[in-house]
Amino acid sequence: MKQILTTYILAVAAFTAMAQPRFSSNKETYDFGQIEWKHPVTVQYVITNTGDQPLVLTEVEPSCACSVAEWTKSPIAPGEKGTISVTFDAEALGHFDKSLAIYSNAVPHLAYLHFVGEVVQEIKDYTKTYPYLIGKIRLDKNTLDFPDVNRGDHPVLKIGVVNLSDQAYAPILMHLPPFLDMRVEPEVLQKGEKGVITLTLNTEKLNDLGLTQTSIFLARFPGDKVSDENEIPLSTILLPDFSGLTDAQRVNAPVVHLSEKNIDMSAELAKKRKAKQDILLTNTGHSLLQISKLQVFNPAVGVSLKKNVLQPGETTRLRVTINKKDAFKTKRHLRILMITNDLHSPKVEINIKAK
Repeated sequence: MKQILTTYILAVAAFTAMAQPRFSSNKETYDFGQIEWKHPVTVQYVITNTGDQPLVLTEVEPSCACSVAEWTKSPIAPGEKGTISVTFDAEALGHFDKSLAIYSNAVPHLAYLHFVGEVVQEIKDYTKTYPYLIGKIRLDKNTLDFPDVNRGDHPVLKIGVVNLSDQAYAPILMHLPPFLDMRVEPEVLQKGEKGVITLTLNTEKLNDLGLTQTSIFLARFPGDKVSDENEIPLSTILLPDFSGLTDAQRVNAPVVHLSEKNIDMSAELAKKRKAKQDILLTNTGHSLLQISKLQVFNPAVGVSLKKNVLQPGETTRLRVTINKKDAFKTKRHLRILMITNDLHSPKVEINIKAK
């Protein structure tokens, strides 16, 4: 009996060691380059939970009072992402090297991120702080992403702009969709002057759950036309709103479980023109699971879901097919986006490897 108990304890300990959240950042050190004295700057780190249990960021502590941090407070499900944003006040001239202490329920419980740069009275090198050149205009972003928003949210994105032309310049974004509001300060930039384009997302005007993708275009001069050269891709993901749920509904919420989230179809496609693979979806929660949206982003990917409403304990099949002929015609990611009413995994991504 004692031997059985010892074996059980060791098995539980081994399982606990394997089943845990893991902290991963898209960058460990961010270099601001030159930034202007008394002009605060912000860096955002994208955090991924590469483990198999929810990741909780309990505290983020900058190394000095010159920085303020904000971070994702809700649990980050396995495979999902959160963010840590840090604003540096740039009050002191000279080089700086700052750190962030991140406390979480991962092992180890403490991790560090860093940001470096130089505060100067006059910026002469814009290549790091405004790395993207469109015509004679430099930007600090060339893509716009509003990730994981809920109906009623009004998140804001700011685009830094520098006018390097010889003429006065009025920043204008063309083909602005109806769910975006734009404000520019100042409205006209003189030669060498910097400005900010502020974009506010109006989620009430988004048509549907899931991913919305479009493009806007920066006018480089009066009368400019749209082209690949001045295109700025824009994306946002609208998630279900759970704010009105009762405590009982939260406790008894549905839970989506997938047999796989990363599938490799390259071996089959090496021999055939078309490959298929089945993924099993199970509702391991205590109420109805609803799959409200399935989206693909490459014409080579096909999906077929047998049922989109699952009772507790019920399993269904998601069939994924890949057409080899179309798989690499575009650079679009081979993935599937699923929107559910699972509180902790309203957004599920399935990644596909085809070569």
